[in-house]
Amino acid sequence: QVQLVESGGGLVQAGQSLRLSCAASGRTFSDYAMNWFRQPPGKEREFVAHISWSASTFYADSVKGRFIVSRDNAKNMVYLQMNSLKSEDTAVYYCNIHGTQTWGQGTQVTVSS
Repeated sequence: QVQLVESGGGLVQAGQSLRLSCAASGRTFSDYAMNWFRQPPGKEREFVAHISWSASTFYADSVKGRFIVSRDNAKNMVYLQMNSLKSEDTAVYYCNIHGTQTWGQGTQVTVSS
């Protein structure tokens, strides 16, 4: 069974960047498409980015052009590079195996304006 662990969150100022990491352990990671979701304070969890097993990507409109999702199958890692951060990006960020209920524990990102 695959387990996911996110890291890299923190407190930054608006306009700065952060890179989140998601480490996967378990079975063949390269077979999985992966997602990043986020849950802002007091709101529902929302989709952020998707990367297929072949590294095709798809983004929510709210982050398109600012965030970049990538993966390193040799290291069983997925990344989310977040640039030009805004206060509305403040949320707990989660990685997820696409089409499953396998989630990490989340990592907090706080953007101060």
